[in-house]
Amino acid sequence: MALAGIRVIDMSRVFAAPIGAQILGDLGADVIKVERPGVGDDGRGYGTAWVEGKDGLETRQSSFFTVSNRNKRSLTLNHSKPEGQEILRKLAAEADVLIENYKVGDLKRFGLDYDSLKAINPRLIYCSVTGYGQTGPMAALPGYDGLFQATGGMMAVTGIPDGQPGAGPLKAGPSLVDFITGHNTALAILGALMHRHATGEGQYIDIALLDTSVAMVSHIMQDYLISGVAPPRLGNGGNGGGPADLIHCKDGIIYLTAGTDEHYRRLTVLMEQPELFTDERFDSNFKRGKTNRAELMDIINAWSGRFTEAEVQAMLDGVGIPAAKYNELPEVWEYPQVQYRGLKARTPHPHAAAGHVDLIQSPLAQMSASPATIRRAPPLIGEHTDEILAELGYSAEAIAALREAKAV
Repeated sequence: MALAGIRVIDMSRVFAAPIGAQILGDLGADVIKVERPGVGDDGRGYGTAWVEGKDGLETRQSSFFTVSNRNKRSLTLNHSKPEGQEILRKLAAEADVLIENYKVGDLKRFGLDYDSLKAINPRLIYCSVTGYGQTGPMAALPGYDGLFQATGGMMAVTGIPDGQPGAGPLKAGPSLVDFITGHNTALAILGALMHRHATGEGQYIDIALLDTSVAMVSHIMQDYLISGVAPPRLGNGGNGGGPADLIHCKDGIIYLTAGTDEHYRRLTVLMEQPELFTDERFDSNFKRGKTNRAELMDIINAWSGRFTEAEVQAMLDGVGIPAAKYNELPEVWEYPQVQYRGLKARTPHPHAAAGHVDLIQSPLAQMSASPATIRRAPPLIGEHTDEILAELGYSAEAIAALREAKAV
């Protein structure tokens, strides 16, 4: 495993930063998740589904928590108490990475900020994940995914085009800013580990959801920076070449991307309307994808609506035009390539009623030499507290005393 021997202290909650810690765990790191005694990560209460526990056990494992906390050991700890602070300092003295997403300056009150822990362990990589970053006029404000989909420009380019029924900006269904921020967190830490390997030095990392949200708008934002003109919302239309959109068949929906001139030419031949290739309304990528997109999509839908989804998919595949079936969530797991890639990862779970939990496989699982692996189901609150404290040298009596003091 790529990160075997690396220890990560995960003091984060909810989604973005826990995703970053989970990626490190998937790659082999020993991730110790620090949670509040009795309550745990706030994310344990988010979502609409929970893992059913064995014999009526309350797992406190929501969908939010389950998808972002595998490959971790849970230690309950009250860092507001001196005994809890001492445990964290002992962990930090031997750790490689610490991830936290508390409000700016919050951990400094307890002597658990970067400067304090760097004095104990100069090789420590300390990563703070917040909404707006560590500095600036908005640094102290709380931040969640939806705020940054609105603020960073993502909603401005997502939704039904102006002039159509229901026009207006839309938030993406998944918490994409959180999810990508988690990946940026892991990427930054991996870069810091390489830097430390070369220099022996740890460092501080400031990750902000705002920064990620602006970067995520990517080539559409770059269009604006180059032209000074904000591109319009395109609904389900592609942001590159056209035609690219959902097309409707007799019994289903397909997403079509015929974005190059050659793909479009093949499509006109397939539809038995080759004259459309030189039609002045559609003779450039810009016209097909932007100015006359709706008119062209009406023509394509009139053709595709004569056939079944399977027939249209076979015809498009047969001439090499990129297209894919639209899937509802249950259909995703029946999709042949999803099954072939093993994207549903059934993982043993000793506390689940079913004896296992189905997780989403890491996209890094296909590395040839050091693939991401799922070795642990998400933990119960404090499941590994005694184990971790014993590793730090605490006796059974000392652990009992910490519990009595409500420090763990």
